[in-house]
Amino acid sequence: MNETVQALAADLRARGWQLCTAESCTGGLISGACTDLAGSSDWFDRGFVTYSNQAKSDLLAIPMTLIDQEGAVSEAVARAMAEGALARSRAQVSIAVTGVAGPGGGSAEKPVGTVWFAWCVHGETASECKRFDGDRAAVRSATVQHALSGLVARLPAESALPKAL
Repeated sequence: MNETVQALAADLRARGWQLCTAESCTGGLISGACTDLAGSSDWFDRGFVTYSNQAKSDLLAIPMTLIDQEGAVSEAVARAMAEGALARSRAQVSIAVTGVAGPGGGSAEKPVGTVWFAWCVHGETASECKRFDGDRAAVRSATVQHALSGLVARLPAESALPKAL
């Protein structure tokens, strides 16, 4: 994972961009992975740990009606988390994750290991659902890795977007 964070750091530094995160099932592990790297204040702005539905509403302005209608573990909520985090930060890119890490909390529709991801890059949001096997620690670790590598893969070529002002 360290190699992924180093690649992300180098890319964001080169652009003069910053990252923010909105995390539910990982409880801050993505932010922790980023800030484990010395000098991360150059490219990491902030992280929102919005584990409860109320925190999602309070900190990211996600309407409770959306959470009630779609469920906290949904594409709509993941996208709203990524966009809400970006709107409440100085960052140009965001990562959001919401899922069921287990061992309980799963359902037939959303079994343990189900995670929705969203990445917002300069206002363009992409989302994806994955299902990871393993215990709680394995699901959370896989989520962190996929979230970070997913952002690296979604960053456009440097020439495609302007540097930060």
